[in-house]
Amino acid sequence: MSKKTKSDFDLLNSFWRESVSRTVLPNGLAVLVKPDHSAPVASVQVWVRTGSIHEGAHLGAGLSHYLEHMLFKGTERRAARDIPAVVQAHGGLINAYTTFDRTVYHIDLPSEHTPLALDVLADMVLHSTLPADETAREKDVILREIDMCRDDPDSRLGELFFDTAFRRHPHRYPVIGYKAVFATVTREELLGYYRARYVPNNMVVIVAGDVDAAGVLAEVEKHFGGAPRARLAPVLVSDEPVQLAPRAAHLYEDVEITRAGLVWQAPDITHPDAPLLDLLAMVLGAGDSSILWQAVREKARLVHTIDAQSWTPGGTGMFSIAFTCDAGKRDAAIAAIGRVLARSAAAGFSAAQMKKAVRQLIVGEINSRKTMSGQAARLGASEVVVGDLDYARMYFERLRRVKPADLKRVLKAWLVPERLTTVSLNPKENGAEKQNRGPAVRAAHAPEFEEILMPGGARLLLQHDAHLPSLHARLLCQGGPLFEAAGRRGSTALLGTMLTKDTRRRPAADVARAIEEIGGVLYPFSGNNSIGLGVEVLSGAADVERGLELLGDAVFTPLFRRGTFGTERAALLAALAQDADDVVTYGRKLIRRKFFGDHPLACDAAGDVDGVRALAPSDLAALWKRLFVSENVVLAVAGDFEKGKLLPKLKAFLRRVPKGAVSARAKAPVLPGEAGDFVEAQPREQAVVYQAFPGPGVLAEDFYAGEVADEFFSGMSSRLFERVREEKGLAYFVRSGRVTGLHTGMFSFFAGTSPAHYEEVLREIDAEIVRVQSGEIGGDEVERCRVRLKAGRRMSLQTNASRAMQAGLNALYGQPVNDWLNYDTYIDAVSVEALRDFARKYFRREARTQLVVKAGLKRE
Repeated sequence: MSKKTKSDFDLLNSFWRESVSRTVLPNGLAVLVKPDHSAPVASVQVWVRTGSIHEGAHLGAGLSHYLEHMLFKGTERRAARDIPAVVQAHGGLINAYTTFDRTVYHIDLPSEHTPLALDVLADMVLHSTLPADETAREKDVILREIDMCRDDPDSRLGELFFDTAFRRHPHRYPVIGYKAVFATVTREELLGYYRARYVPNNMVVIVAGDVDAAGVLAEVEKHFGGAPRARLAPVLVSDEPVQLAPRAAHLYEDVEITRAGLVWQAPDITHPDAPLLDLLAMVLGAGDSSILWQAVREKARLVHTIDAQSWTPGGTGMFSIAFTCDAGKRDAAIAAIGRVLARSAAAGFSAAQMKKAVRQLIVGEINSRKTMSGQAARLGASEVVVGDLDYARMYFERLRRVKPADLKRVLKAWLVPERLTTVSLNPKENGAEKQNRGPAVRAAHAPEFEEILMPGGARLLLQHDAHLPSLHARLLCQGGPLFEAAGRRGSTALLGTMLTKDTRRRPAADVARAIEEIGGVLYPFSGNNSIGLGVEVLSGAADVERGLELLGDAVFTPLFRRGTFGTERAALLAALAQDADDVVTYGRKLIRRKFFGDHPLACDAAGDVDGVRALAPSDLAALWKRLFVSENVVLAVAGDFEKGKLLPKLKAFLRRVPKGAVSARAKAPVLPGEAGDFVEAQPREQAVVYQAFPGPGVLAEDFYAGEVADEFFSGMSSRLFERVREEKGLAYFVRSGRVTGLHTGMFSFFAGTSPAHYEEVLREIDAEIVRVQSGEIGGDEVERCRVRLKAGRRMSLQTNASRAMQAGLNALYGQPVNDWLNYDTYIDAVSVEALRDFARKYFRREARTQLVVKAGLKRE
């Protein structure tokens, strides 16, 4: 490939030289340690080489996922509540996940507490007791989780994908299991699976972060070394036979929009074509300049979203093209995709398309190293899935040698009609269901942001961090619902999207191509109080120049072309329709509307259907001119740069911002808009309950008390979680949440439960509120929240983008730019008394809006 592309590959050379120690203990346990002193945090992970495909005679029962839940329910040394409590008390976050071929337990925490994380994880994976009462209770919780999956259209489509594409390989069975099969699982069967599969010679311990390798290894030997090597019987995993004819499955249900996918049988990760299929997916369907996006969305206007992915696991994989569209356009979209593939198979691919896709993969590899958890996960996949820590280097060496003809060959070899499976989930037509038819401390270490005030009032923030060869620039303005015209809700989100499209210099397709060919990203963001654009590129001079040019074009010379506007408005309406298909999101939006009434915060930045339909390009142009003025603009830049070269360019950029200031239109609200208890009937299998109360805004004196309160009611070790989920098994999830404007807000509680238990869940929420209001809470409970929040903030600020966002919002809202460094102080100041007073002030019954969304007739 070209000289420039070779230099792109050279960006990864420092990664291949990084020190990773691999040790196998006498009992067969593999240990991987990767020191990285760029941030004072660590990720500690235990990968167990067992997942849903290893369940043998119990395939389809979800044993692996069930066991993952149960390992949080107590050990020989710790009660269930002590596991998350001790981790959170040391500022950590503990969680786990189960896939087809592995179960992973992980703790991210301040690095000085790495020994504790190893102790806790060893205790869980080696010494869990699976108490009988907890086993029964957790079964009910998982049954609720299965119902949630059944209520989620995307989950149903995913299950249809696998069930249709695979006929023999256990990938066809859902990881969580089938409800009827899972319900029959006994504790004895679960215990037998635990004893057979959770043995040290079937595990890998991974630690990445600010640690000493020798010290970590000693701790691993201390906590894991005493477990004996055990017999590990091989598990027969049936091979998937070569597909010889096309397949199709189409469902028609109570959904608002069509979700569809084309899936071709693909090889496993060790096949020499696996990297090329990743590259093919990038060329065909990664980003707005991709072949499919341009042909099927922008030109044909047949879909709202479309992308391509290559999934190459340890066994037979899938190459997929997924899209969403209006119900009547599915078959036309499938035909259009077929024409694109046929043209590509005949004409091949250009060097420019290849170069862009390779750059995207290289940037993806760099981005995977941003956090300690990401680095640990990369090591785990190489060790457990591939079996070779050097896989990433060999993967990119394979890509280095790829030519356009190779990509054409791969397309013609794998994306063939006989290996195609077509699936879709569609709205019912005329109320009748049709039959099947065919045709996803660094803050303490990082320097402060330097603030430069420009003559017109715009502010420039700079933070140098050369840890990775990348640079992030984020331009922020005050915006959101409070700045939108009445009846035009959603203009903020649509404006953000349109700014990344057509400009005077380039049409939308060329904008996407210009950023994606250098492996960069240009994206909008919008929220309750802000709107803006972020651009991230590698730190080479040419890339930075390109990134700033594209950002400048978006900010200063956007063209709100009617054709592009129509496409993006339709996509936003489709996204709103998808939200209506998800019961939790539907309820969250409904209670927000009831609580805020006619106040603009009744809608989030995406708006509502009526508001988005009413929008015209002139509305967006007017909002753009109003918001993007000097006193309302902050440009925050973080990453690897030479200040002497970059600063003049940034100042020149900001001198182009028109002078002016803005103010929000909304008056102070009287909340809630609708107090009382409401019930909404939905054709769902679960019930979701919500309670909403007034809450503080971002600038309120008790905002940080709200932070602690949110953590207090939401953590895995919270009393509310323990009562509702752990002790009583009433709900799969229960937590709190917030909507925060600058000067007002909403504090809510919500839980997913069953129609039979929703009243009891509401009583438990009420009881917990009363307990906090009475002050009958322990200092240790509040301290756990403080520790967890401080550690979470430390871990959240590992990336240039997150730090630029935080500093930029501080400047935008009139707070000290580097106030993010004082977060710990503010959180430590929240006492038991402050939390009690917060609950008394805001959680008043007369100011409550309560909503229950439960089974019933479909809404009109």
